[in-house]
Amino acid sequence: MDDDLLPLSALQHLSYCPRQFALIHQEQQFTDNVFTLRGQRVHERVDELSIQTEAGVRVETAVPLMSRRLGLIGKADRVEYWPDGSIRPVEYKHGRRKRKVHDQVQLAAQALCLEEMTGRPVPRGDLYYHSSRRRLTVDIDATLRAEVERLAIEARAILASGRLPPPVTDSDRCRHCSLIESCQPDWLDAGARHRLDTLSRTLFQVEDEA
Repeated sequence: MDDDLLPLSALQHLSYCPRQFALIHQEQQFTDNVFTLRGQRVHERVDELSIQTEAGVRVETAVPLMSRRLGLIGKADRVEYWPDGSIRPVEYKHGRRKRKVHDQVQLAAQALCLEEMTGRPVPRGDLYYHSSRRRLTVDIDATLRAEVERLAIEARAILASGRLPPPVTDSDRCRHCSLIESCQPDWLDAGARHRLDTLSRTLFQVEDEA
């Protein structure tokens, strides 16, 4: 992998939580939990490169992707080439169909890579949710495209700073995150940081000489 290129997954991590992104891509920390293991199991069927035809649609799996313009590299779980000339990336997810912005960002990033690589427009893609066995079609609109570009810039700014962003204030996201023990969001909330700063000043304060 080119050191100047970010993995596509980095944008999903950043969209989900900037601190999670930095822990994984800056601190090189990653821990599996039940949710990540389920995701790995879902991806097993599309982890190997293959080309086949399904009902007149050419289907490729584990497709390598790159965008030099955005500085991204990765792969698509599945790319479909339809008889009308359209191209559609399909990203596999565990769980039931939901409108999750971070999933849509990852799909949009794949679409932008495909556009750069093929020179053809990719106006939409699908998120396939394993538990419900249903697809969610996502329009790769101007808003999603702008968000991919914004996140690509923000990701590099965070890595260049060398600092960990603060935790998000979203207990549901924290509860489902495999890095919750490394992150310690409860301890690092605003109140806890204030108490830690106060304690540090008290412990290391030099008493005035009488």
